[in-house]
Amino acid sequence: MDSWRIILFPFAWIVGLAIRFRHWLFDVGVLKTHSFDIPVIGVGNLSMGGTGKTPFVEYLIRMFYKDHKVSVLSRGYGRKTKGFLFGNQFSNHEDIGDEPMQYLRKFEGKIKVAVAEDRVEGVRNLSKDDANLEMVLLDDSFQHRYIKPGMSILLTDIHKLYNEDYLFPVGGLRDVVSQAKRADIVIVTKTNKVLSPITKRRVKQVLRLLPHQSLYFSYITYGKAISFPDGSEHSWNQKVRTIIMFAGIANSYPFQEYLHDLCTELIVLDYPDHYQFKRKDLQTIRKIFDDTFSGNKIIVTTEKDAMRLMNSEYLSELKNLPLFYIPIVMKLHGVDEANLSNQLKKYVKENSRNR
Repeated sequence: MDSWRIILFPFAWIVGLAIRFRHWLFDVGVLKTHSFDIPVIGVGNLSMGGTGKTPFVEYLIRMFYKDHKVSVLSRGYGRKTKGFLFGNQFSNHEDIGDEPMQYLRKFEGKIKVAVAEDRVEGVRNLSKDDANLEMVLLDDSFQHRYIKPGMSILLTDIHKLYNEDYLFPVGGLRDVVSQAKRADIVIVTKTNKVLSPITKRRVKQVLRLLPHQSLYFSYITYGKAISFPDGSEHSWNQKVRTIIMFAGIANSYPFQEYLHDLCTELIVLDYPDHYQFKRKDLQTIRKIFDDTFSGNKIIVTTEKDAMRLMNSEYLSELKNLPLFYIPIVMKLHGVDEANLSNQLKKYVKENSRNR
C-alpha cells in the first residue's frame, strides 16, 4: 500500500467510527426505520460509485414494468430543486438529476420517476398519488436506513470487491463492510462475459456471505452508438481511427476498454462523477478534436453524461461535430438471470396488495 494512504488511516478510522455510531442508533431504535405494505426493492452499494447501479436499476425496470405499476424513487443527486418531485416530459437533469433523467428518458410512459431527499416522504407521496401502485425501486438506498426495503440488493465491482477495499479517504468505501450483512442479494458487477468457476469460487471466499444471502454475477454490454440530437446528422458504422472519449462517471475504465477495441487511437478525458461540464471543458474537447491529425475521428461519451449535456447551454460548443453516446445494458450470467428473476418476482407476488 502507498505510504500516503497509510498516513490517512487515522482519518478513515474516524469516518468509520461516525458511520458505526449512526448504524448503532438505527439498530437500537433511536433512529426509526419505516416499512411499507407494498414491495420495496432497494439498490445500493458500499462504495462511492462505479458499481453499475444505474444499469442494474434499468435491468429491474425491464424485469417488472410490463406486469406491474413501477415507480423509481431517487434522491436526484446534483439536482437544483428541493423536496419531492415527479419527473415529466419537461424535466431535465437540473430538475431531477442525471440518473433519474436517464430512467425517465428510456422508460417514459412506462414507469413513474420521482426524486426526494426524504425517501420515507417520497414513498408516501407515491402511494398517495396512485392507490394502485404495485412496487417501488429505491435508487442508491443502502445508506438510507430510514426505510427498510422488503428486498435489499447490494452491488460490488469484481475489480474492487468491498471486502478488498477501505473506507474513504484511504479507499473508495463510504460505508463499513460489516453493513453488507443487511443485503438480501449481492450482485457482483462488471465481470467478463466468460466467467470461470475458479473466479466465482474466489469471489465467494472473499465476500464470505451469510446463509440467507444470494449471490449473482453480471456483466455489461454496450448498445449502438447514438448521435446527439443537435440538428447535425452523423453516422458511425465503421472502425474509426481516433476516438476522443470524455466521461464524468465514477469508473470509466470498462468504457475505455470497450472503446479501445473500436479504434486505433483513444484519447481519454476523465472528469469527476456527476460532473457538470462547463463551457471551457467543451471548448477544450473541441480544440482536441480540431488538433487531432486524423480525418476519421469522433467524440464519444457515456449515456449518463449525455443526460447532463443534452439541455446544456454550452453544448453548442460541440455543434456539427460527430458526437455520440453509447447506452449500456446489464446482463446476468447463465442461470443467475432466471434465479434472480424468480427470487424477486416471488417476493413481489407475496407482498403485493393484490395477492
